[in-house]
Amino acid sequence: MEPAAEAEFTDFVAERGPALLRIAYALAGNQAAAEDLLQTALAKTALKWRSLDRRGVESYVKQVMYNDHVSWWRRRRNRQETSMASLPETPLPDSSEETALKLLLRDALRRLPPRQRAVLVLRYLEDLTEYQVAQRLGCSPGTVASQASRALRKLRATLEEYR
Repeated sequence: MEPAAEAEFTDFVAERGPALLRIAYALAGNQAAAEDLLQTALAKTALKWRSLDRRGVESYVKQVMYNDHVSWWRRRRNRQETSMASLPETPLPDSSEETALKLLLRDALRRLPPRQRAVLVLRYLEDLTEYQVAQRLGCSPGTVASQASRALRKLRATLEEYR
């Protein structure tokens, strides 16, 4: 990459990186996986930097993240689990009601299938229409609506159990 383009890319990452990491976290469900997802998307973006329209770079990075997230989930089904001698320690829940609710919601989101999680992130975090989400995920608007409905139903059921 030539120095001017590299500086432009570095500025983009510095400016938009934190917002992109929040989206990656919402998709991946944990910090390490979110960082990996974003890093992969940025690496792919860097390779295409010269040919990308600068006004659409952030959308391109997000699209790469959505596609990689769903692809990673599909590949993961073919992997075997690694046994561990002892289970890792689980964090103690915070005593405050708000923190407990946030943790519950985070865990409920993690249990959603990747496509449903991606639909919720795009619809409610990114504030896209069903049609825009369908275009990003390569499915029909009806699929987006049904996936969102199922995901919200699961989240409501989890929250009802909490009460």
